[in-house]
Amino acid sequence: MIRILADRAAERVNSRRMGFSRESIVLLSGGIDSAACAHLVQLRGRTIRALFVDYGQPSASSERTAANKISKFLSIPIDEVICHGPNRFPSGEILGRNAFLVFAALMNGSVRHGDIVLGIHAGTVYYDCTPGFLDSINRLVAEYTDGASRVLAPFLTKSKRDVFCYFKSAALPLDITYSCEAGTQPPCGRCLSCRDRKVLGCQT
Repeated sequence: MIRILADRAAERVNSRRMGFSRESIVLLSGGIDSAACAHLVQLRGRTIRALFVDYGQPSASSERTAANKISKFLSIPIDEVICHGPNRFPSGEILGRNAFLVFAALMNGSVRHGDIVLGIHAGTVYYDCTPGFLDSINRLVAEYTDGASRVLAPFLTKSKRDVFCYFKSAALPLDITYSCEAGTQPPCGRCLSCRDRKVLGCQT
């Protein structure tokens, strides 16, 4: 069942079918989507590393803890990039966030000839979760690396519920993930990420 779901999740990436390269780095935020992505890439038998990026988000501490728990559960190495600016980020959309994460992975040098993998999915209003964003960022990454690296989003055309169904079918433990934009303990219950988890029936 997991193999079938993995195959279906990878059917459309960047508007065409493509397999994973031998080397992949998964941007791991500690949430359900990135955990499912890491599992899917690992299932394909690829060399995989995770990368957690602390860019000054309010949830950085809790996300870091969750990302480390996920990497330990999946037995994959994890790196960390820390880059703080003068401003505090609010809940909700952060303009340029996913582009920044992709280039943080590229600059970190964890992958030189392979894939940078994002857990973005359909059903959000954010530009950097769209096929257009993936096309644009892929053109830049390809130019920077002479085509040696690319950005993949295996859940790009899937809904949040589809991703959660994959997560459950993969027997990943919910209690090692964290998704709250406010970064509170317990989670705030009001932000978009908390509301998503409530709709899915996974409020922990």
